[in-house]
Amino acid sequence: MRKQSNIAQIAIFFAVMLVLHLLSSVIFNLLPVPIKPTIIHIPVIIASILYGPKVGAVLGFLMGIISLVTNTVVLLPTSYLFSPFVPNGNFSSLLIALVPRILIGLAPYYVYTFMKNKLGLILAGAAGSAANTVFVLGGIFFLFSNVYQGNIQALLAVVLSANSIAELIISAILTVSIVPSLEKIKK
Repeated sequence: MRKQSNIAQIAIFFAVMLVLHLLSSVIFNLLPVPIKPTIIHIPVIIASILYGPKVGAVLGFLMGIISLVTNTVVLLPTSYLFSPFVPNGNFSSLLIALVPRILIGLAPYYVYTFMKNKLGLILAGAAGSAANTVFVLGGIFFLFSNVYQGNIQALLAVVLSANSIAELIISAILTVSIVPSLEKIKK
């Protein structure tokens, strides 16, 4: 039996990620909204569940590349945390940009594989979002300790902020809403 390539699926989900990135950049920068959730990780979560951890990890890596390029080209006060190519950036910046995003592509697959039901989809969506939040902010805490000045309470406050909770809820809702339809189409 010939093994099928996943290049088409990766390309489609990557295109969706780029569109989401561009739209969310425009919308959240133009509108004065108090919460600016990240939504680019949702296709990574969904692809991980549908096509497995390899596809999820590749898309997570590509998400990290989007973050790296964005923070290299558009200089913000926090760009050094995600790009080694800007002032104060270093190898740790590359780790923060890539590793948590790759984990977004792994965690949902294993959570859903363990449960294989609607609750599993909800938890898989939440796990993907939580992997991003916890490992990005944890990486910043450990690799750039001057950002939080070693204050674990400050780190926890950011992890449990309205933004990260909104991301987790949005990821869980969209995952449980979208995956069943895509599973039917996939078959």
